[in-house]
Amino acid sequence: MPRTVLIIGATGTVSTALMDALAGTDVRVRALVRDASKAGGPRGRGADTVVGDLDDPGTLPPAFAGVQDVWLLVPNGPRAPEHSMNALWAARRAGAERIVRLSVVGAAHDAPNRSGRLHALSDRETEACGMSWTILRPHWFMQNLLNEAGDVSAGGAFSLNMASARLGMIDARDVAACAARVLLDPPGRHHGATYTLTGPRSVTFEEVAGEMGRALGRPVAYLPVADDAKRKALLGHGVPAWIVDMLEEYAQAYASGWGDFATGTVAELLGRPPRDIADFVRDHAAAFVPSARKA
Repeated sequence: MPRTVLIIGATGTVSTALMDALAGTDVRVRALVRDASKAGGPRGRGADTVVGDLDDPGTLPPAFAGVQDVWLLVPNGPRAPEHSMNALWAARRAGAERIVRLSVVGAAHDAPNRSGRLHALSDRETEACGMSWTILRPHWFMQNLLNEAGDVSAGGAFSLNMASARLGMIDARDVAACAARVLLDPPGRHHGATYTLTGPRSVTFEEVAGEMGRALGRPVAYLPVADDAKRKALLGHGVPAWIVDMLEEYAQAYASGWGDFATGTVAELLGRPPRDIADFVRDHAAAFVPSARKA
């Protein structure tokens, strides 16, 4: 009988790619959405949708009924451990068999950022949940660069507060592919595994700018800025202060060399190398083109 997987965090970048990766398989996909008006996206990817709110555990039982597998992705925020806890409790009570949880790179009780420390709490709870479990810890997403597309389009440069950081950044599509691999394999195959997922190499943002320039056929520059400048820009775009603080902590850690590594885990799971930054910028070149040329 086909297994049913519940996608939590169904409207996010990784979960959207995961639903695409599961399309055409014999897995039944159910998507949890907090807002019924957002159900169209998952439904368009072949998922059944159900409304529920991780803030309110009483709304969750219908979403988990009859589910064997749970893809557990909760947004970053001070209540993330509570949201993860509510999902795990609902999964246990519904008799789910497996949890595949999206954590973060370097999650630990002594991580140099609050996100890593909060995720460590949920990772430990997942390990003790009594179900089969697998934890994925991806590095910095290449898709974060799309946040800089407007500046690249308008001025041929992008600015981050990461100095000369070198990162083993990964394409979110490869994270989704790894999640799909785990979910499509028998539950016992990856039980108890924590996979740190990176791209094929560690790169600087100067190298990223060079790859953008080659893909676009025009120069692109990376301009490091101070934390205060990036903070002002993010707050000006309406990013919540808690998230701005968290991103600043990551930036400081990366600037210190904390993210300068790559693993072979993606290739081991997928039987192919992960996408390189050159692949990413070629695939998304249109996003970095000035509006007049897009039209």
